[in-house]
Amino acid sequence: MDQPQSIRLNKFLAERLGLSRREADEAIVAGRVKIGDTVAQLGARVDFTSKVWYNGNIIPFNTDYLYIAFNKPVGYVCSRRAQGGAPTVYDLLPAKYRQLKTVGRLDKDSSGLIILTNDGDFAYQMTHPKFHKDKVYEVELDRPLEPLHQQMISDYGVMLDDGPSKFTVIKNEPAVSPAKDHKLGRAPSSASEAGGTRAHYIVKLSEGRNRQIRRTFAALGYRVTALHRTQFGPYQLAGLATGRYEEIAKA
Repeated sequence: MDQPQSIRLNKFLAERLGLSRREADEAIVAGRVKIGDTVAQLGARVDFTSKVWYNGNIIPFNTDYLYIAFNKPVGYVCSRRAQGGAPTVYDLLPAKYRQLKTVGRLDKDSSGLIILTNDGDFAYQMTHPKFHKDKVYEVELDRPLEPLHQQMISDYGVMLDDGPSKFTVIKNEPAVSPAKDHKLGRAPSSASEAGGTRAHYIVKLSEGRNRQIRRTFAALGYRVTALHRTQFGPYQLAGLATGRYEEIAKA
């Protein structure tokens, strides 16, 4: 079998470590990367004979890539360390998956699909805005969305501190039931929610800015009471229970 051809060092680091190309370049410039006994330089190339070191640890040229779909519950953070008393999603995963990097984070109060992988190039293609990976969410608001506001978000966008936010909002009429609340990853937050009319919508967007959906609705005077991601690019939850995970194939 032919051995793999040489590749650029920054691409090698991105794929093996889950870094962006820019982060890989910064690591090289900072002197944290060696090829053999020599500090690496920008533009270097490596192949299967190279011994690449990053922060004192050797990075194998060949690696087995893993891709995990995980249905994140409410109350967990996507970082490796607990934050403010909130546990991390890695607490729910077996040890063999704890070195994987989350692709497309969800905040502590949100639930649903996240992908974890050790394939940095895949992570880059899933998250960089230029690849336009659609994400779909079930969103519950504290009150019905005014038609004018719905049109404003979908057709014109809402100006936030980090620029305009525009995404598709579609009215959704799910059955009010304990099963639905279980899918959203939480219990009803009030008696009115448990027995009254709730405002449910489907949101579809291709961006991934920090808390973008919550901030967009908040700018118009609404509070998101539940947010649950059901699709990320070609991947869907497809019945995966809350807190559960499964290995998936790269699409």
